[in-house]
Formats: sequence, structure tokens, C-alpha cells
Amino acid sequence: MNHLLRMRGAAFGYGGRTVLAGVDLDVLPGELWFLIGPNGEGKTTLLRGILGEVPPREGTLELAPAVASRQALGFVPQRLELRPTLPATVREFVTLGLVGIRLSRAGRRERLRRALERVGLPAMEERDYWALSGGQRQRALVARALVRDPDFLIADEPTAGLDLPGTETLLGSIRDLNRSEGLTVIIASHDLAAAARHATHAALCSGGRLIAGPAADVLTPENLRRVFRVPVRVAKDEAGASTFTVESTRSGP
Repeated sequence: MNHLLRMRGAAFGYGGRTVLAGVDLDVLPGELWFLIGPNGEGKTTLLRGILGEVPPREGTLELAPAVASRQALGFVPQRLELRPTLPATVREFVTLGLVGIRLSRAGRRERLRRALERVGLPAMEERDYWALSGGQRQRALVARALVRDPDFLIADEPTAGLDLPGTETLLGSIRDLNRSEGLTVIIASHDLAAAARHATHAALCSGGRLIAGPAADVLTPENLRRVFRVPVRVAKDEAGASTFTVESTRSGP
């Protein structure tokens, strides 16, 4: 098995409602995926399916053994379930990601050091987590996933609430890990521009279906118009990166 994830005809839903159906998806090592779509179209449901929280009601879902066992899987949730009144250092917060992994004390220290370096927070392990800026807290959240030393990183809206510099810093860190270390990544996001800058592959969720493949093949004007229901123009900037412009639908002055 050379893929980390493979789905064929997979369907996911809750109770009597199917959210996504007919999902075909292959994720290979070293790819950086952006999962794009409007709210309520199934992005988080698909991530929960990959994580095993929502089993497929039809079709098949295969994961590489190390990913299926969670030993090689890191997850960055959309919301942080930690009380602000609970004091925690960055070290204590990040090492929560090692739950279920047996390591020596030296091994844990090395994992912590490397995870903080990978997100640009070296030498901050004794800082109060709640004293960090919003962008730094998000990077610590990514470090909590990376401390597992995963082959596969899944992130659900990791830049929610961040300003543009914070967004670019965080996504730039993840992209650099993808390029330099071959870390495979799936990011659920609303940000088309970020997908154009960073993604090797993209998947669009709309109408209960998934359009997936290389980013250049998926992020086309036709597909984006179908998903977002507005005309979108795709162009290239001077660096060759794709740019998106929502075209006016007004017919008169």
C-alpha cells in the first residue's frame, strides 16, 4: 500500500441524513491537500470519517496501518477544548499530544524541542500558553499534533480567527514541513487564495459530492462557480501562482 488514504464510493452522514456520497479519494505521501467548500457541505464530516469518528455507511475507506493506528497521525482541531482558567505552560500543552505514545523522558524532551522548532516557537516551552498571541497559540496547537512525529497531518480550519500575517506564518510553516520533510497534509479551509498558494491537491465539497485531484485541475472557474454559485475568474500572478476574483453579476450601471 503506497497511499496513506484511499476511498472508493464512500458515503458519510448522521442518523438518516447523508452528507457526502460517492467519494473517491487517493492521498499519497508528500501531498498537501486543501479541502474547500461552503459551510455545511461536509468538510468536517469528511475529516471525521478519515479520523474514524464517522464510519462510512457505504463504500470503502483504507488507511495505511501506521495512520489507522493513530501512531503516525496528527490532528489539529477547529476548536480548542481547554479551559482558559486552567494554567498550562507551552510544554504541558504540547506534550498532551503524546498521549498513547510510550517514550523515555529524553525522547519526550526531544519530541517537544523538535515540534516547537518546526512551528517557529523554539525556547518557549516554559511560557504560559495563555500569554501567547493568537497566532502563537495556533502554532502551539499544530505543535501538539506534530509532537507525535506524524506522517500524516489533518487540520480543521487551523487559521480560523487569525489575521493575514498570522495565517501566512502558520500555513507557511505547514507548507515548509510538507516540502522539506515530505509531511502529508489535509487542511479544511474556506481560503481559496491560500489553497492556490500552498496546495498540491484540492477537494471541493458541494451538493453532497466531492471533486478531487491536482489543484490546477480542480480549482477551475467552472468548478468554483458550481460550488460557490458565483462566477469566479482564475488568473496567474507574476510568480505564476493562481489568483481568484469574484466577477460582478450586475448587468447594468
